[in-house]
Amino acid sequence: MTIYTQADSNIRKTWFLLGMFLVLVIGLGYFFSYYYDNLAILYIAVGFSVLQSVISYWYSDKIILAMTRAKEVDHQENPELYHLLENLTIASGLPQPKFYLLEESQPNAFATGRDPNHAAIVVTRGLLEKLEKPELEGVLAHELSHVGNRDSLVMTVTVILVGIISMMANMFFRIGRIGGRSSDSDSKSSGALALVGLVAVILTPIAATLVQLAISRKREFLADASGALLTRYPEGLARALEKISQDSSPLRVANNSTAHLFIVSPFRGKQTIGWLAKLFSTHPPIKERIAALRRIGI
Repeated sequence: MTIYTQADSNIRKTWFLLGMFLVLVIGLGYFFSYYYDNLAILYIAVGFSVLQSVISYWYSDKIILAMTRAKEVDHQENPELYHLLENLTIASGLPQPKFYLLEESQPNAFATGRDPNHAAIVVTRGLLEKLEKPELEGVLAHELSHVGNRDSLVMTVTVILVGIISMMANMFFRIGRIGGRSSDSDSKSSGALALVGLVAVILTPIAATLVQLAISRKREFLADASGALLTRYPEGLARALEKISQDSSPLRVANNSTAHLFIVSPFRGKQTIGWLAKLFSTHPPIKERIAALRRIGI
């Protein structure tokens, strides 16, 4: 797969995800409106799904930046970093993205934004302090590749949609528990309330499956290769991946819905512990990525 076909694939994948979300929420709305013979429930479900889809596409990057408490960095604060990114954007032919900083000691980074004209690259304080210039350049080139490949679009939208579905699952689970304890004699009502508990059980793995369907591990290999071609120095990114993966510092803002955004999984010592961590493992093994980079002949 080339950079160009990857970008087209990610655009189609984003619309597919938004379509699935619309169908899921409207389908639930139709079921409950039919069950309770109340058409208003369906109207609410349609309005909610459309509104959330619009928000996911147009504002998901702003939501993620707020969730991670990233702060924008201007040229005067870190001119060397900006010049490094400017050189890479000129070489890539992409517009200059905005720069954001996370006050975290773990070296890590991610890109967000619906298209290259609305992109942002986020780096941690630890990345700036612990990486050498060629390594930092490799990481920035990797993230720029995500922007150019439109990986940032599908990854950003997925965060919001999965978060909403998980929230819905939690809400249904709570309603189901309340319904299960109810002594209401109306069997139809109590049956519906008991059913929402089952819906919660179904929705939770759907949220995880959405991540796995939307986020292909191949996108990291492609971004690594594209970044190496951009810098003409694969070893810089290879060394950066080694340092980032070996650093034991925690990343406080990381969670299962945002972990796939980062260049390296932000969970330290938890990558293979428990079925939930494995379920949300969206990064290929670091050793395989480093080996692939060192096989690139430039």
